Amino acid sequence: MAVFLNAARLDYDRQLDFTRLEALCERLTLHQTDKVTDEQEILDLVRDADIVITKEMTLPAAVFAKFPPGKVQLLCEAGTGYNNLPAQAARAANVAVCNVPTYSTDAVAHVAITYIMNLSVSMFQQQNMLRQGDRSNFTGPFTLPLGEINGKTIGLIGGAGRIGTKVAEIALALGMNVVISSRAGELPVDHVLFNRAKVECTSSVNSVLQRADYVSLHTPLNDQTRGTFGRAQLEQMKPTAFLINTSRGAVCHEGDLINCLKEHVIAGAGLDVTTTEPPAPNSPLWDLPNVWLSPHTGWRRLETRQRLVDMTADNIQAYCNAQTENDLINVVN
Repeated sequence: MAVFLNAARLDYDRQLDFTRLEALCERLTLHQTDKVTDEQEILDLVRDADIVITKEMTLPAAVFAKFPPGKVQLLCEAGTGYNNLPAQAARAANVAVCNVPTYSTDAVAHVAITYIMNLSVSMFQQQNMLRQGDRSNFTGPFTLPLGEINGKTIGLIGGAGRIGTKVAEIALALGMNVVISSRAGELPVDHVLFNRAKVECTSSVNSVLQRADYVSLHTPLNDQTRGTFGRAQLEQMKPTAFLINTSRGAVCHEGDLINCLKEHVIAGAGLDVTTTEPPAPNSPLWDLPNVWLSPHTGWRRLETRQRLVDMTADNIQAYCNAQTENDLINVVN
């Protein structure tokens, strides 16, 4: 038996097809809520489950410790980031944890590029002017900055992974210069997406920040990266540069980001992710004129979400057919 603790987080419009997932499980319970926070409700839902599926829902280690001993064998994160799951506690209990790392690579990369294309022609600002009844750009001199993308430099922080390299591939097609920061200071040996002469890879984050017209974050969220992109990094950027974050909001030190945006340390920020989603009702991010927000849209497209369901089924099928631990796929613990 499998239970999806917060299926409505993924299937919020009830348009997804769970047929294949249902066929793999003796019984599949799709709990139609965005998240479950009540400990007893979680324990009730997993009482008979062999497989537990979540989507960006925190499952505390203290609650996991109260699961029926030896019953749950697999925790599935229906997504890429798995910091919400007690991976190490599950390992100690001999429970595999798996994720789906590749389902949204193209979709998230497209969101980052969409921000760049809109920012280059002040599209967001122009639409705001029209909503306020200001048609002056149609009747008189154009007052907003406009710039071509080709020839500009995009800096990808932590950009040697799947999504970062997809952004780089698209940016190259648009005629942009690409500079990637990675701890190794080089692209993967088997990287074949670009002509390396057109892509520079360095271990110096500051070098990337100082040169980029657009800085795009692609850093995973963990204890080593949480809150590490703050004032020190923002002050290395050009005052005309834009920050784009499609990775995880908590990678940024949000207080520093807000203050730097108020002080116009950088030109602005396009944020598909924030530290809390949505931001707190009183967060300045809602009203700052040089911030543009989207509600974590990278994974929300219909095709992307259906792919996620199907790839979650792949993980479960591999688990069901496994003869040894080596037969499992996408295991993270």
